[in-house]
Amino acid sequence: MFRATLFTLYPDMFPGPLGASLSGDALARGLWSLETINIREHGVGRHRAVDDTPAGGGPGMVIRADVLAASLDAGLPADDPRPRLLMSPRGKPLTQARAREWSAGPGVVVVCGRFEGVDERVIGARGLEEISIGDYVLSGGEIAAIVLLDACVRLIPGVMGKTESGADESFEGGLLEYPHYTRPRDWEGRAIPDVLLSGDHARIARWRREQAEAITRERRPDLLKTRPS
Repeated sequence: MFRATLFTLYPDMFPGPLGASLSGDALARGLWSLETINIREHGVGRHRAVDDTPAGGGPGMVIRADVLAASLDAGLPADDPRPRLLMSPRGKPLTQARAREWSAGPGVVVVCGRFEGVDERVIGARGLEEISIGDYVLSGGEIAAIVLLDACVRLIPGVMGKTESGADESFEGGLLEYPHYTRPRDWEGRAIPDVLLSGDHARIARWRREQAEAITRERRPDLLKTRPS
């Protein structure tokens, strides 16, 4: 079973959206599990401080290495095989390929950063891999963690109604997804393309591929450069 363990200063933010729709139904059915661990439980001093001013000066605060390391060490067995991910705007981009890789494994450990970030030393010492969901900055890693987990959980066998739903969509095969249509046949003077009503599956498949390539070329040409030939 896919197990997600989250280290956060705000455990009440979970499951949040992960408790609804596909992921929430899968959680209730036991297809995956979600555990939250409050980093502040290992804070120092009477007020359980988790952060301090950045060495060298500058604005903001930084999560202490000793606090985060103590939380990770207490919350995870030494032989836990799951990847340890740190949500960070400077991390490697989250991709569909990575989500599919993680969904097929035992799960993930996700650290939700806050403030200016976490002490660099704990990243190396505890083998954290930094992951980003986009070129922007959030208030913390919790929302990013929800995005990452939703991308993984929907790919777990049994979560979606049809396995084809996860195989025939944007980023699978290096292309954005083709356009979709449904009833009514004509709407505000706009008709469903005749080819989709032809019953000719080969023509439909060819049309969808051409559309996917055209949309990708227009909106994300960078994907075509890295797409497998």
